[in-house]
Amino acid sequence: MSVFRIVLLLSFFYLISSPLFSQTSVVQVVENSPKNWELQVDGEPFYIKGAGGETELKKVVEAGGNTIRTWGTENAQSVLDHAHELGIKVMLGLWVQHERHGFDYNNVAKVNSQLERFRNEVIKYKDHPALLIWCVGNEYELNYSNEKVWGAVNDIAKMIQNEDSNHPVATVTAGTNSDKMKFVMEELTDIDIYGINTYAGVVNVKSILDKGGYDKPYMITEWGPTGHWEIEKTIWGSSIEQNSTEKAASYLNRFSENIGPYKSTCIGSFAFLWGQKQEYTSTWYGLFGENGMPTEAIDVLEYCWTGEYPDNRAPSIEKIIFNNSEDIKNLILSPATSYEVEVVALDLNGDDLNFKWELYPESTDLKTGGDVEGKPPIIPGKIKGVNSSEISLKTPKNEGRFRLFVFIDDGEKLAYANIPFYVDTSLDSTQSVKFKKQKLKPYEN
Repeated sequence: MSVFRIVLLLSFFYLISSPLFSQTSVVQVVENSPKNWELQVDGEPFYIKGAGGETELKKVVEAGGNTIRTWGTENAQSVLDHAHELGIKVMLGLWVQHERHGFDYNNVAKVNSQLERFRNEVIKYKDHPALLIWCVGNEYELNYSNEKVWGAVNDIAKMIQNEDSNHPVATVTAGTNSDKMKFVMEELTDIDIYGINTYAGVVNVKSILDKGGYDKPYMITEWGPTGHWEIEKTIWGSSIEQNSTEKAASYLNRFSENIGPYKSTCIGSFAFLWGQKQEYTSTWYGLFGENGMPTEAIDVLEYCWTGEYPDNRAPSIEKIIFNNSEDIKNLILSPATSYEVEVVALDLNGDDLNFKWELYPESTDLKTGGDVEGKPPIIPGKIKGVNSSEISLKTPKNEGRFRLFVFIDDGEKLAYANIPFYVDTSLDSTQSVKFKKQKLKPYEN
């Protein structure tokens, strides 16, 4: 046999073993009866049990998930291939440029260039067997003024419909309201599925869609804890973050009451974030810790997706006690003063728990729409007993806003909490903690 023939045979065997050689799935949104929608993959019902993110895909499968979401195509080939190996699907994002990042939707050449770039991406990935849905853009209407973006999004959707008849097209907005519904109904005529990123506001989604006369399928494309813009704040304006146990309860409640019951129109959802990021804090949205450990919310997602909790449950937090008080919402503290802090944590499996405390200044690198933020530098040397459930905290000497974190793990899974506090240099260690409203400036976020 000639070398040329051997090369041809090897090339052939490589092609037939490649994921891209596999039969592409035919995905459809089917209206079984009026306003009763179903996503189907190769003719079989497919309800999206989704994770927003492209890391830790094996853990998605272990938790009972069946789909992941990306926001762009930077790592599309490897993500699609890995997802296919694991037997899960991908909603592949096409990152539509945002006006708030400087993109001009009056510039026809740039708008057309964006569309053609997406055409190339669609042609490249449309036959991959892991592809489930195309998602055109994410929160492009956030802080915008040029309404032409809606037409540009629909033009992209129309292009996809022409290039790929096997996969539906979605788009995603930052929450929804009557104003956005007008554009969704009148401009996005070539969109098959409406995606909505929403947190505490998920309770209002169904009624807004019904009131707006929306009669197509929708998805909750980001959901999870209460957002930092929605939650209670301290009297100096810092958002008070739920601890990991409170967040797990939010996931359970929001899925059970606002997502799962509407399967006839809501064809699935994507829990956010299947990973970890700095956004307002390092713990606010990530379902994993910086150390890669999963949190209690993933246990809840497994219950939502499978009806059963995992055998090994994450630790949970019962309370934090600060100087013998459980009232920790508005702590105005003296500078360079020691305070006693305790966390009460539980583990359903009776595992030994590890503790770690960290102190940071309040973050000032705050962005909108999930844009990249920098984590503030840790403040060392202020915590005695840093690896125990009870510590002595010595406050910084300088005035300002700070946040004390505690991390608790069983060797496999993580719990966490944090407490914002304010150091007031007009107080000394003998004075009672109090708030001087005329002195403190509101915290801008």
